Amino acid sequence: MDILYNILGISTAYAGSANGSDQTGGNPAVSILFTLVPFVLIFVVMYFMMIRPQKKKEKQVKDMLANLKTGDRICTIGGIYGTITALKDDTVTMVVGSKDTPMVFARWAIRSVEEVAVENDAEQLN
Repeated sequence: MDILYNILGISTAYAGSANGSDQTGGNPAVSILFTLVPFVLIFVVMYFMMIRPQKKKEKQVKDMLANLKTGDRICTIGGIYGTITALKDDTVTMVVGSKDTPMVFARWAIRSVEEVAVENDAEQLN
């Protein structure tokens, strides 16, 4: 068993903490704390750099989909632009093109609401 400890270097680490010569003062709670602090810091950084912004973006998309109304000019995830004419629970009916062709989409398939007003549609399409 002593050979295994020597190979892994455990004996020197254990002897150092038994003599009180290591930096933690021989307190195992402090050594565990020094071991866990980097993991906690990594998690905190990951939360603020990845998880939190993703949750904010999901909330914005959810709010945008909940606030859709008739007359909004939208863009679908397929790149089709149109104007909403009817809303149901999970479907959106919109008209596209110069002939106002009706199309039905799932609500989740809407990428964005455009800032162009409905009154300006005729000017931009012609």
